[in-house]
Amino acid sequence: MNFKRILFSLAFFSVTIASLAQQVLPYKNPTLPIDARVKDLLGRMTVEEKSWQLFMIPGDLDNATPDQYKNGIFGFQVSAGSQGTDNTQQLLKYNTSENGVALARKINAVQKHFIENTRLGIPIIAFDEALHGLVREGTTCFPQAIGLAATFDTTLMRHVASAIAQEASIRGIRQILSPVVNIATDVRWGRVEETYGEDPFLTSEMGVAFVTPFEKRNIITTPKHFIANVGDGGRDSYPIHLNNRFLQEIHFPPFIACIRRGGSRSIMTSYNTIDGTAATLNDWLLNKTLKQDWKFPGFVISDAGAVGGSIVLHNTVADYPASGEQAINAGLDVIFQTQYKHHALFSPAFTSGHIDPKKLDEAVSRVLKAKFELGLFENPYVSEATLTAPQDSRSHKTIAQNASLESIVLLKNERQVLPIGKNIKSIAVIGSEATAARLGGYSGPGNGVINIVDGIRQRAAGVPVSYAEGVGPTTVEWTVIPSQYLTDGKQQGLTGNYFNNVTLAGTPALTRSDAQIDFLWTLSSPDNAITNGFYSVRWTGEVRAPQSGTFKIGLDGNDGYRMFIDNKLVVDRWSKQSYSTQLADFRFEKDKRYSIRIEFYEPTGNAHLKLIWNVGVANDWQTKIEQAVNTVRKADLAIVAVGIQEGEFQDRAMLSLPGHQEELIRQIAKTGKPVVVLLVGGSAITMTNWINDVSGIVDIWYPGEEGGKSVAAVLFGDYNPAGRLPITFPVHEAQLPLVYNHKPTGRGDDYNNLSGLPLFPFGFGLSYTTFTYTDCRLDKKIMTRGESTSLRVTISNTGTRDGDEVVQLYIKDMLASVARPVLELKGFQRIHLRAGERKEVVFNITPDLLQMLNDKMEWTVEPGAFKLLVGASSRDIRLSEALTISK
Repeated sequence: MNFKRILFSLAFFSVTIASLAQQVLPYKNPTLPIDARVKDLLGRMTVEEKSWQLFMIPGDLDNATPDQYKNGIFGFQVSAGSQGTDNTQQLLKYNTSENGVALARKINAVQKHFIENTRLGIPIIAFDEALHGLVREGTTCFPQAIGLAATFDTTLMRHVASAIAQEASIRGIRQILSPVVNIATDVRWGRVEETYGEDPFLTSEMGVAFVTPFEKRNIITTPKHFIANVGDGGRDSYPIHLNNRFLQEIHFPPFIACIRRGGSRSIMTSYNTIDGTAATLNDWLLNKTLKQDWKFPGFVISDAGAVGGSIVLHNTVADYPASGEQAINAGLDVIFQTQYKHHALFSPAFTSGHIDPKKLDEAVSRVLKAKFELGLFENPYVSEATLTAPQDSRSHKTIAQNASLESIVLLKNERQVLPIGKNIKSIAVIGSEATAARLGGYSGPGNGVINIVDGIRQRAAGVPVSYAEGVGPTTVEWTVIPSQYLTDGKQQGLTGNYFNNVTLAGTPALTRSDAQIDFLWTLSSPDNAITNGFYSVRWTGEVRAPQSGTFKIGLDGNDGYRMFIDNKLVVDRWSKQSYSTQLADFRFEKDKRYSIRIEFYEPTGNAHLKLIWNVGVANDWQTKIEQAVNTVRKADLAIVAVGIQEGEFQDRAMLSLPGHQEELIRQIAKTGKPVVVLLVGGSAITMTNWINDVSGIVDIWYPGEEGGKSVAAVLFGDYNPAGRLPITFPVHEAQLPLVYNHKPTGRGDDYNNLSGLPLFPFGFGLSYTTFTYTDCRLDKKIMTRGESTSLRVTISNTGTRDGDEVVQLYIKDMLASVARPVLELKGFQRIHLRAGERKEVVFNITPDLLQMLNDKMEWTVEPGAFKLLVGASSRDIRLSEALTISK
C-alpha cells in the first residue's frame, strides 16, 4: 500500500466517523450538557408524548396491547411475577415469584420496550415505596419511621437509609416515594407512625439523614405530603386553614431541609385543601412558594388520584380535563393515578391547548432532566452480574437490629422490674401482639421476622417461657352476612331497588342483585343511574342461618335504615342522625328461610351500610383473659404485649387500647405478679385505666424484622434502652392537640378537671443507669447576630451500667417582635458512656438556630436574650445558660 493510498484511507475513515457523529441526535449525546439535551428532546416531542411523560401509575406492560404505550410514560411502580407476552414487539414473558432478581429483570424488560419500541426511546423511572424498607419481598424491614425518629440518632438513620438504597438500586428502583416529613401535630392522626414526630427540627434532621444516602446513590427521593395533611380532630387529609406563619415555622422546614441539604429531587403533594384550594392545584403552594421562593429544581408529583380529588372531594373543578389543566398550570408536574385508562380522563386538557404551553414544557423539562441525571439514557438497565451475585444481607439485619434496639423507649420501671433479674425463674408472655410481629404501614414482609415470644424464648437461657394468646387490638363481635345465606329466589344475594328520591317512591331507577349488603358510598353514588347524595334503596329476599339458636342480626351504618324479618320490624333507625350499630335477637332454625326486607335512605351523601349478625362468631374474649390469668399465676413475671390499630385513613378518636386489652392488663395485675407492658404501635396511647397497676411500660413501636431479638435484649438487660419520645403522650384525648413547642397561652393551660401537662413529654425516655449534667458554659455569652458560639456541657454516667444518653438542646427566645414557642428543640446528641465515664458534649450555636420569622415575615436573628436549655427531655431540663445577641 503506497503513501497516497494510506492518506486516502485515513481521510475516508475520518469522514465516516464524522458522519456517524452527526447522526447521533443531540439528546442522545452524553457529552452535551443536560440542559441542552433536554431542550433538544423537548423540541422533538408531540403534545401527546409530553402528556405521557407527566403520567405515572402502579403497573407494568403485562396484558398491554403493542401500541398502548407508544407515546411512552413517566414511569411505573412495577409488579413482578405476572405474565406478559414473549416477543420484543409485545414485551416480555416473565413468570416467577417476586424477588430481587425477578423484579429487576422485569424492570429491565419494561425499560427495553420503551427504549426500543417508542419513537423517541425515552426510558421510564421505576418507583416504589421505601418508608422503612423497600416494600418488596426479600428486602430488609427496619423499624417504622416513628421508631427511627425515637432513636434520636442521625448516624444510624444514614446507615438504615444506605441499606434501603442499596436494596432498591440493585432491583432497578430509581425513585422512592419517601420519606413522610409531615409534622404530627395531633396524635389521633392514623399516619403518625409514618412520620418523625411532632417537632420540625427533629423531623428535618431525620429527613435529611434519610434522603441523603439515596440521592448520593442517584435514587430520587420524594418527601411527602406537601403540605400539612392532618387537620382538625387529627383526621387524615382534612382541610387546613393554617396561616403562612404557621406553615413557615412548623410545616415547611423539613421540606426545605430535604431539598437544600439532602438534595431531594421530587416532592409529593397532599390530598387536602389549604385555605380552600387543593394542594395539588395550589398555585401559591407549588408555583410561588416551592418553585419561585425556594427555587426547587426538581419535579412535583400528586398523591395517587389527588388531581381528580378536586372533582369528587373538594368540588372545586367541574371535570377531569379541567382538574388536569389547573394542576399543571398551578405547578404540578406529574399526575399520579392508579390505572392506565385514567390518562384518557386528563388527555383533553393537553390536546385542547388550555394548559399554558410554557407550563407544560417546564413540567416535561423537569421530568426529562431527572431522567438524564439518573443516567437512564446511557445506562437504563440493572447489571445482570450484580443481580445474580450472592447477596449478603447479614449486615443489613445487623443494622435493623441496632435500629430497633435504639428505638425502644422505657416509659416506666418501678421497683426496677427491668431488666429481668436472676430471681425470675419463669416468665409468662401474654397477648396476640407477642406473636403477630406487626411491621407497620408501608412494610414489605421482611426477611426472617422474629416475633416477641420467639425472641424472649431464644434469650431466656433455660428460663421457662409460657404463652397465652389473651386478647388483641381487635374483637370480632359480628360479621357481614355472607352471600350464601342470602337469596332473592334466583341467585345468592338480595334484590336491590334503587330510587332517585329518599322516600322509596315511584319506579326504581335501578334494580339489581347485590351479593352482600356491605356498602361504602362516600365519593360517588351506588351507580351512574342514581343521583349522588340523594337516594334510597329497598333490598328484599330471604335469609337463612347455618345453625339453630338465638342470634343477633341487624344493621351497621350511618342511620336512616330499618329491617323487617317475616314482615316484622326488628331494627328501626329511620331518622338521619348519626352512625350506629343496631342488633336484635332473633331465633333461627337451621337452614330455614326467613323473608327479609332492608330499607335505607341517604339525603346528603357519604353512605355506610352493612347487614350483620353474630352467627359463628366466637365471642370468647373473657375465656381467653381467664386463660391468660391462669398462665400468669404459674409464672414469676408477666410480659403483656398490647397494641393499637392505625394507618392511612385509620385515624383514632380514642387513644386508649382497643378491644379488651385494658381489661386483660387489669386482670393480670390482680394476680399480684409483676407486670411489664409492651406497647406495639406508632402513636400515643392513654393509660389512665391501668398505668398504676403495672410496674413496667416499654414502647417498642413497630420494631422491624429483628424486633423480637431487640425486645428480648432490652428486657434481659443485654441492651440499656435509650429511645426518646418524638411525640407527646397526653393523659386524655381532651388535651389534644398537645405538643411541647406551642406558643405562650393568654392565661393558664390547665382545665378545671384535668392538667394541661402530658402523661409523657416529648423527648422522654428512661434508662437502666443514671446520668448527671454539669459544667454548662458558653464560649461567648454576648455576640452579634452573624456570629456563632459553642455551648459545652459535661455528661457523666453515675450508675452501674453502660448506656446511651440523648442530650437535648432547647432554645427559648426571651423577647421577640412576635410570640415565640415556649421551647424549641435545636440540637440533640446520642452518646454512649460506660459506667463512671464522663464526656463533654458540644453544641454549635449558629445564627440559623436563633433565627425567627419577625413581624414583617422576614427570617432574621433579633437582638436580645436567649435561654439555652440542656436536658433529658422537654420537661427534664438540667442546665441553663443565657446568651445575648447585641444590636
